[in-house]
Amino acid sequence: MKTVESLTNTLKANGMKITPQRLMIFRCLEGNTSHPSAEEIYKKVKEVYPTVSFTTIYKTLETLRDLGEIAELTLDEERKHYDPNTETHHHIICSVCKKILDIFDDFSSLIKVPNAVKKDYTVDGFQISFYGTCKECG
Repeated sequence: MKTVESLTNTLKANGMKITPQRLMIFRCLEGNTSHPSAEEIYKKVKEVYPTVSFTTIYKTLETLRDLGEIAELTLDEERKHYDPNTETHHHIICSVCKKILDIFDDFSSLIKVPNAVKKDYTVDGFQISFYGTCKECG
């Protein structure tokens, strides 16, 4: 899980400025297991910095993604979500409320890569997304 300090150091090491708005984005991500969307992060940052633009939020998230500091998840057709945990794990998504939870079980012994794929690719990872209805919605 990424910390404000590690995200700050990564951006500094890549020649980027650390603004108060970026620090607030980092705080929104630190320890966050809810897989927030850019819109959700924007709302939180805007509460403290009312003049912040959505573009600032989105570009910062794209930069962090490109640097491998966060994972971008396209699990919900409506929007992208961001996961500060870049360790290998899977997800379950509620089809009703869209809540996303992490699953840390190892399914590698259960996955059989098709021979047609093995022929042309060296598989170095996979992600499983389960869909269902959470207890609160069911």
